Amino acid sequence: MAESAKTDIVIVGGGIAGITAALELLDTNKRVWILDRDDEVNFGGLAREAFGGMALCGTPLQKFNGIRDNPELMLRDWLSFADFSDTDHWPRYWAEAYCQRNYADVYRWLRKQGTQFFPAVNWVERGEFMPGNSVPRYHIVWGTGWELVRVLESRLRGHGRASNLRISFHHRVEEFLTRNGKVSGIRGVNEAAGVPFEVEADVVLVATGGINGNLEKVRQHWPRDWGIPPATILNGSHRYSGGLLHEASEQIGANVTHLDWQWNYAAGIHHPEPKMPLHGLSLIPPKSALWMDATGRRVGPHPMVTGFDTHGLCQRICQLPHGYTWQVMNRKIAHKEISISGSEHNPAFRDRKPVTFAREILLGNDNLYNYLVNQCPDVITANSLQELGSKMNAIDPDVAVDIEGMVHDVLHYDAVIDRGSSFHNDDQLRRIEHARRWKGDKVRTLKYQKIDDPSAYPLVAIREFIISRKSMGGIQTDNHCRVLNTQGHPIENLYAVGEAAGFGGGGANGNRSLEGTFLSACVLTGRVAARSIAGHADP
Repeated sequence: MAESAKTDIVIVGGGIAGITAALELLDTNKRVWILDRDDEVNFGGLAREAFGGMALCGTPLQKFNGIRDNPELMLRDWLSFADFSDTDHWPRYWAEAYCQRNYADVYRWLRKQGTQFFPAVNWVERGEFMPGNSVPRYHIVWGTGWELVRVLESRLRGHGRASNLRISFHHRVEEFLTRNGKVSGIRGVNEAAGVPFEVEADVVLVATGGINGNLEKVRQHWPRDWGIPPATILNGSHRYSGGLLHEASEQIGANVTHLDWQWNYAAGIHHPEPKMPLHGLSLIPPKSALWMDATGRRVGPHPMVTGFDTHGLCQRICQLPHGYTWQVMNRKIAHKEISISGSEHNPAFRDRKPVTFAREILLGNDNLYNYLVNQCPDVITANSLQELGSKMNAIDPDVAVDIEGMVHDVLHYDAVIDRGSSFHNDDQLRRIEHARRWKGDKVRTLKYQKIDDPSAYPLVAIREFIISRKSMGGIQTDNHCRVLNTQGHPIENLYAVGEAAGFGGGGANGNRSLEGTFLSACVLTGRVAARSIAGHADP
């Protein structure tokens, strides 16, 4: 027998966008019901697993670090990466709104809730062939996304009107209820009890995330300029970000746009303890490693270097034969420069242990290095370049590594370093020099480290795949987060926020992201939707 119930507002999805909206809506004395498909221990969604970086401008931390920034500069950089067309009215609106409002409506609001940010501001997505972030903007929550969820969940459950809040887990929402052309609720399955359910509500707010947890959909909407999807794509998204309510929205006439605007990463490795099929870990690759194609030859003539254009890295990898790459380095480089994105593999930062974290930054991360070389199947070590090439060949017998060519490329790079910095006629070395001018990169990046350096042995090679992460398109919304139909009119009583809405308007980031525009956009859209539902107009 089907379960049925009524509430004022039903929020589908318990990630940061849904939690933020619920927290704000409780202030209005409305009855709020959050339905989430996952286990209660995973409340917070992908944010719980995230590193917790946010692109913010005009903050006290920027001023403390001597960074001069403003919304106008941020918008210029944003539009450079976004590549909007003339028809992208609502994505552009949300891009402008984010740049103007991120300080007041995200940074200050989160600080008021009790969230702290690490004092250093990182410089990511600087741009390679087009301007990216002109200045460092990447603020990291002190404690990672795990701490962000903890703070907001604590505020939510401890709210003075928490008696108006209901949270249910293991509920898969599949479709919308409609009456007289208006959305009147949702229908789905209680997966724990194995029974269908219906919830009638005055307002339905979609906060279910994107499509990138469904690799079939990722392939279906593969970015057109990336060519054919590679044979192996790893999953670094949320396992329930499958796009169910994108489809349900389309069935009632909603406009779902730009699902080919995807934010994937270039350096994924297989998770040693997978929690879902093709579960991957996203490496933050070292700048001092040589990035090589599947045959072991250095990618070029323009070398691949992380930190400048993630979209461009993915595009180049997908256009290479075999669809995966190698990074070749040594223990010293891996120990000092490599990291894994997310809260799981950054316990010192997640647990807010400043002394341990500082030691890892300055001296290298023993635990992470040992984890990679001892447990990750895509990581191999050797005591000579020839041995390394032989092991690379063994890991994928179907693709022949050109050992002689790999040795040549490594020794050629090392020889350029040996000539001295006055003669570094190699673009990777020039980019390392540029990166090290910013103190946040200088402390994490070695100064012209050779690869074939016996004092830095063993040699290390890491096989890396494209890893799916976020969908930047989604359900189109207006400036009040109301879902729009294909004619551009609001569907009454239906709202969407966060990744489900393409972080605002069905694609606020455009074709590329300045990075760190995801968690913060979930906060912004969640707050705007709550104000709109409560009848408080936003600009």
